[in-house]
Amino acid sequence: MKIKDIMQTMAYGPAPESSAEARDWIKTRSVIPHFIGGKFPAPEGETTEVYNPATDEVLTRVALGTEAEVDAAVKAARAALPKWTALAGHERATYLYALARHVQKRERFLAVLETLDNGKTIRETRDIDIPLVARHFYHHAGWAEMIESDFPGLSPVGVCGQIIPWNFPLLMLAWKVAPALAAGNTVVLKPADLTPLTAMAFAEICVEIGLPAGVVNIVQGDGATGAALAGHSDVNKLAFTGSTDVGRVLRRQLAGSGKRLSLELGGKSPFIVFEDADLDAAVEGVVDAIWFNQGEVCCAGSRILVQEGVAERFFAKLDARLQTLRVGDPLDKTMDMGAVVSRKQLARITALLAQGEAEGATLRRAPVILPETGAFCAPGYFSGTAPAHTVSQTEIFGPVATTLTFRTPDEAVTLANDTRYGLSASVWSENINRAIETAAAVKAGVVWINATNIFDAGAPFGGMRESGFGREGGRLGMLEYLTRPQIARKPRLEPSAPDIAPFTGKADRPAIDITAKLYIGGKQVRADGGQSYTVMGKNGAIGQAAMANRKDIRNAVEAAAKAGGWGGVTAHNRAQVLYFLAENLEQRRAEFVAALTAAGTPKPGDEVEAAIRRAFWAAAQADKFDGSVTATKSRHVTMTVNEPFGVMGIVAPDEAPLLGLLALILPAVAMGNRVVAVASQSHPLVGARLYQVLETSDVPAGVINLVTGERDVLAKTLAEHDEVAALWYCGSASGAAMVETASVGNLKPVWAETGVRDWQTPDPDLLRKATQGKTIWIPYGA
Repeated sequence: MKIKDIMQTMAYGPAPESSAEARDWIKTRSVIPHFIGGKFPAPEGETTEVYNPATDEVLTRVALGTEAEVDAAVKAARAALPKWTALAGHERATYLYALARHVQKRERFLAVLETLDNGKTIRETRDIDIPLVARHFYHHAGWAEMIESDFPGLSPVGVCGQIIPWNFPLLMLAWKVAPALAAGNTVVLKPADLTPLTAMAFAEICVEIGLPAGVVNIVQGDGATGAALAGHSDVNKLAFTGSTDVGRVLRRQLAGSGKRLSLELGGKSPFIVFEDADLDAAVEGVVDAIWFNQGEVCCAGSRILVQEGVAERFFAKLDARLQTLRVGDPLDKTMDMGAVVSRKQLARITALLAQGEAEGATLRRAPVILPETGAFCAPGYFSGTAPAHTVSQTEIFGPVATTLTFRTPDEAVTLANDTRYGLSASVWSENINRAIETAAAVKAGVVWINATNIFDAGAPFGGMRESGFGREGGRLGMLEYLTRPQIARKPRLEPSAPDIAPFTGKADRPAIDITAKLYIGGKQVRADGGQSYTVMGKNGAIGQAAMANRKDIRNAVEAAAKAGGWGGVTAHNRAQVLYFLAENLEQRRAEFVAALTAAGTPKPGDEVEAAIRRAFWAAAQADKFDGSVTATKSRHVTMTVNEPFGVMGIVAPDEAPLLGLLALILPAVAMGNRVVAVASQSHPLVGARLYQVLETSDVPAGVINLVTGERDVLAKTLAEHDEVAALWYCGSASGAAMVETASVGNLKPVWAETGVRDWQTPDPDLLRKATQGKTIWIPYGA
């Protein structure tokens, strides 16, 4: 018998990792307390049990933070902020470096503690989670060192509230704490109540390295504790990783508060296998995509899409691989999968699997014998699923994928994008052109080519659509925790209701006395409702503007959606259009000066000059606002590209009715977006005069759509529209709260400007707000 045949007959022997050290540590902590102001105060509120999900044993208890304890933590963070912010970047870097080193010194202890608390295998915690934790602190020590040179003019956001999930407890802590500290912020972090142990161990490391008291505070607790942290009036930013449903709750809770918000939410990520893929490698990719961490991964490749020509071979190989998976004691180094995090989570997974079978799909599972105790779930996949099946659309968050086949690359992209999520995707093909084309077409914040579930602190991670907004890691992750110094601005007031009474202006003023239409899809069109409203100038009524309604917004969004080719136009060509627009605006300078004068705008000549200059600035930026190639893992090129949102809603300010409108539209279209813009409610005739400029400047139909009417009514419609991917709003504080609340449908990012600003200076931040980073991992090197 050959050696290879003998190897096939051999069975695994047990290879347990000792948990004695971690258990001794747990025994001395009968309750996991909070960490506030550098101390571990006795909990004031209730406690709840912490289980080992692999054995059902109670490990210890954890405090459930009260509002008073959250308040104490926020006060400690606020008190520590001035001194921490005032430290030189190098000094903050030394603390981050110390955190990284001390994590490395305790790698084995932390890995075992995480496995006991979470149920994931020791192989994953030892080889993936804990090394990445150290990597994040090392990486952000570098950003702290470079903060003055690489982020000039930016300052910390302030006190940051951070809420993390139970699937990667210590790694999610590092993802959030490291950039916040590097940027000079202080932190109040709430771990998941199911997995509090490694956060406690991290707090002890903070004490050990001498981190100043109050810089990091940890309040243990459940959803109520998280809500108290999110709603605290002295928190400047909230960063949340968790379910999309909770993300919606937080978006509503924070609406109108002025707090910065970043959300990393759920996913239903496609795993696309083309017929020219290395099928054996792709099968191993499935192992890493959906059976890694028991499938409890927001970016798990949970929808397997296989080209028809190789589907039979691929699934035969996948079935064979499924037979070899080992599920059991997560402390046994021979196990591929451990336990899911809790009995409650297991019940949720089981219910969804039953629903999938009830809807007609076939569940194929590994022939494993599960332990009698613990929350274990056999890995597998569904065959015979349809796109509309519940399991195809709902995040199972367990070790079971759905499957579909496709014929053409276009069909693969259509199926991949048939989800409300947009967190990640994995593309398998030996044709690099096909792989990159697919990566560009898939709506996802992270795309792996011939790989899956690779992470690095230097590669931005985050989603699109209902997978949230904001990025973690790399330069983009740092920018989430930095801001420009705030300038006190006069608040915008609520606009008065438009006057829809018949116009009584004089007929001998044809240059000003007009009734403007809407501009939709490259044409001037009448408002659907057939109504107009009177526009007042410095000397009384000067004309009427169309009163747009919900249907007009719908038509404008449809026109913008059809102009999708604009995002594929080269940046150089977009710049040419904007230069041409500036040229035509220059030719009509006198006309716009007269319109602004009639509207009562101060210094109308200066505003027109600034608008022309702004067009030049946006044209110049079109091919200068670059992405990056980042040094991450070996044998990869990791690219971050600035991808347009698609259709953007823009609600322009009343001040500077020409410049304010163009200052928002131009950077958005320069980055490849199409816009539906609501012109100034008080001075819409100035914006209406842009119609002929747009028509003569080679702006493709649908790229810029202009509507007029009641500002907040139209803003609400834009906020609620699922096709609108991002919204910029200039209006009152109550209007900002309204649009942020209305945006929860598709969780679009909203930038709300409630103070009257000086529009004379270009805002480079708008270029970043007009794009979403897409990270693409491309194989490179031997």
